[in-house]
Amino acid sequence: MTIKVTAPTVNVYDVVTVDPADLMRPMRHLIDDGRGLALLRGLSACDLRDLDGVIWQQFADQPDLRLAIALRFRALVAVFAAKRLKALLLDHGFKSIAVAIDLASTQRLNTRFGFKSHVFAIALDAAPFAAEQLLALRSPQQIAA
Repeated sequence: MTIKVTAPTVNVYDVVTVDPADLMRPMRHLIDDGRGLALLRGLSACDLRDLDGVIWQQFADQPDLRLAIALRFRALVAVFAAKRLKALLLDHGFKSIAVAIDLASTQRLNTRFGFKSHVFAIALDAAPFAAEQLLALRSPQQIAA
């Protein structure tokens, strides 16, 4: 008797979207591990392999999902190597991490090219917290005018 095992099929040219809560789990692990600035500082190849192991453990019963999460999170870390995105992260603070996770969970992803940094930056900059922060910086007289 032969047992046939099929490997999950993944379209590397258009990685499936994931739930933002699922994509937040690797980020939460990094924060709990004292590496919450991973998007700002980047991650080494060793760190990424360790994180892949964590993702594999957390989503052991869902092979397609864990691969999509690993690919999307790696692409998220890579897209934040762009200076403009680092600047946005510094300008908007920790709130932008949740928005970035949300964007990374749904934006189109080609593993060969990653996320488009300019599209990602525009979407991150247009997030609702940007308008809130601008209003907080203005005086009441400026807002009334």
